[in-house]
Amino acid sequence: MTDTSAADTTAAAQAGADTAPAPRRRRGVRRLTVRDRVVVALLLGIPLLLDLAFVWFPAIGTVLLSFTKWNGVGGLHSQTCKPNVPSILNNGCWYGVQNYHQAATIYPEFWPAVRHNLIWLAVFVLIATPLGMLFAVVIDRGIRGSRMYQSILFLPVMLSLALVGIIWEFMYSQNFGLINTVIGRNGNDNAIDWLGNPHLNLWAVLVEATWRQAGYVMVLYLAGLKAVDPTLREAATMDGANAWQTFWRVVFPVMKPINIVVMVVTVIESLRAFDLVYITNKGINGLELLSVLVTSNIVGETQRVGFGSALGVVLLVISLVPISVFLYQTFRREEAP
Repeated sequence: MTDTSAADTTAAAQAGADTAPAPRRRRGVRRLTVRDRVVVALLLGIPLLLDLAFVWFPAIGTVLLSFTKWNGVGGLHSQTCKPNVPSILNNGCWYGVQNYHQAATIYPEFWPAVRHNLIWLAVFVLIATPLGMLFAVVIDRGIRGSRMYQSILFLPVMLSLALVGIIWEFMYSQNFGLINTVIGRNGNDNAIDWLGNPHLNLWAVLVEATWRQAGYVMVLYLAGLKAVDPTLREAATMDGANAWQTFWRVVFPVMKPINIVVMVVTVIESLRAFDLVYITNKGINGLELLSVLVTSNIVGETQRVGFGSALGVVLLVISLVPISVFLYQTFRREEAP
């Protein structure tokens, strides 16, 4: 009896083994077809070519041109510029670092332009960015009419910088401007020339730029605040943290990617400022900026392409320094144990 049961069990096991599904074979990696390779090459190659054509090649070309003496007419040759020879005969020659030396020593607008660019950067970092962050925090709290406030504050960002400059020209007008009318100095001998006075025009234009930049920063921080996990705020509230402590110790550190974006955008926007000052008085008489000097030397009456390129390289270096330092400090803190 026992032998019969054992035999039945063995037979059942063999039958189950025969009917059990075979183990699946691991599917190999699917090879790309010729069509797939063409699509991948187009998707990667076209943006790469556009980036090289419109960003890297012009940047490298600008650096190379900064070491030449060229007015944009004729070709470049390999010989060095000859001393005591008229510039018209020296066109298209290699000039070494003389463009940089002349900019730092005998070009009178260079150092005022550098100082004004640094002031512009400081105002954006210390005033426009905190102001935009404040707007974002207040609107994110869901106050009544927040949609309307958000639209009003974002409106300057939607306008072109040229239009912003024209609007503020009416505000600053010496005889018919709103500001002089409000303070009672409209149309008399005591009227303030906000845009013509070299001691005031830079700060007046910075008000225009801050008005627009604050709305831009507000939108960036609003996007960051919407992405913060609500449970973090709830946990901070349960631990007894007030609104100020919750923001600075919980919410603000979580928005580190947004802070990096805001910092980079702030530096770029401050150092490439051009439209507002050019509309006001073409970047002269107290409003010298490096971007305006680059334009006036390359496409202006003088057409000193080599010298203008040197000024553009200086502007590039100034913009890379704060961005590189900030990114280095940020990522070093992340890698620290």
